[in-house]
Amino acid sequence: MSSIRIFKHHVRVPYLLLGIFELCLFVLATYLGTYFRFGTFDPIHTEPTSPLLFRAILLGAVFIISMIAMGLYQARLREGFTGMLIRAAISFIFGSIILSLCFFLFPTLLIGRGVFILTVLFTFVAIGVTRFFFTRLVDENILKRQVLVLGAGHRANNIAQRLRRRTDRRGFNIVGYMHIADEEDVVNPDFILNTEQSLVEFANTHNIDEIVVAVDDRRRNFPINELLDCKLSGIDVVDVLTFFERETGKIELDLLHPSWIIFSDGFGQSNLRVYSERAFDILASLTLLAFAWPFIAITILAIWLEEGFKVPLMYKQKRVGLNGNTFNVLKFRSMRVDAEKKGKPQWAQQNDPRVTRVGKIIRKYRVDELPQIFNVLRGDMGFVGPRPERPEFVSQLTDKIPYYNERHRIKPGIAGWAQLCYPYGASDKDALHKLQYDLYYVKNHSLFLDILILIQTVEVILFGKGAR
Repeated sequence: MSSIRIFKHHVRVPYLLLGIFELCLFVLATYLGTYFRFGTFDPIHTEPTSPLLFRAILLGAVFIISMIAMGLYQARLREGFTGMLIRAAISFIFGSIILSLCFFLFPTLLIGRGVFILTVLFTFVAIGVTRFFFTRLVDENILKRQVLVLGAGHRANNIAQRLRRRTDRRGFNIVGYMHIADEEDVVNPDFILNTEQSLVEFANTHNIDEIVVAVDDRRRNFPINELLDCKLSGIDVVDVLTFFERETGKIELDLLHPSWIIFSDGFGQSNLRVYSERAFDILASLTLLAFAWPFIAITILAIWLEEGFKVPLMYKQKRVGLNGNTFNVLKFRSMRVDAEKKGKPQWAQQNDPRVTRVGKIIRKYRVDELPQIFNVLRGDMGFVGPRPERPEFVSQLTDKIPYYNERHRIKPGIAGWAQLCYPYGASDKDALHKLQYDLYYVKNHSLFLDILILIQTVEVILFGKGAR
């Protein structure tokens, strides 16, 4: 099994197991650090403390969350071993700061300085060794799902072209593409299978775990009985669109058909989800405001120092929200006052000359988005969701891109799945690619996915990914 669904979101099993194993490493390292420091696993303290196991699990959980925030559990992380160690080091620093704050606020959770240093050193070495072997094991075919693609035409060729990198195929191995009678073959002939065996016989002979149906025209020569035989024999059968959704975290628009939306799971809007989402939005907004007010104050001062005390600090701009209703989004002004003096909306470009010096910094680290906390508190936006777009652009994109309006089925957000997975959009083509991630979120959104997005947004902020 290459992935499982947790609250509708696809999570890769090898990385889930890796996270659990590394959490155990943190707990074990805490006990080792205690033993090396005090010569016992149960040191005597004059002050009351929580059980060591509880403190060890808390320490491990904080560091694991920090590692998630640094992207260390992403299957598509293409940096080498050195890059992984750098990210791990940053996550350890970040986790140490959070734990220091926890120890200050809750002294009973305190782990002695000596024990803490030893725990961090032991775990960093252990994780380095673990990752060294894991990156080699995860690419071995024995740990991957063996996949047979039914079809060798245009739909099947999408898999060959879009999932061609090794990092794209860490969860599966393509055994081959099965030719369908009367279908034009587009896939590289070297990967096309022609066999006299029935589909189920071939699947059993080659230990196939999953068959991906990628037939161009299901009205002709579709082997429904053979697929039924495979399904009843315990072999998973999935549609090519569902396969892409699981492996890429997006919904491929050029493969999308309304019937798939109608019959697939997801796109739910229960009352429980609505109320829990609102409670989460308020709690997250107030928490962020409590930590972000110094950055808000510094930004205000910086804008005044650069442009004078008479310039507007923020600007209101019409954006499209839930069900196509418009609202005024609040942002710190990062461009010149006359950025759109011709009155025509423009996409932000790379190295846009309209951006001020302060604007470059606050856009890079997403500080210009902080006033949107008040949009969330007012209920115009959610904390997590598709980014709201201007009505002029929405009108243009709706005419050009199918299903574009479906992203307005839920509230827009400050952070979003598309912002994690795709760089800043500045064209119709970028909008199309980002819509594929937005539709994934609209289909599978849950409190679990929202929390995961917020954690991973830390990486976007620290590394300035996608900012312009």
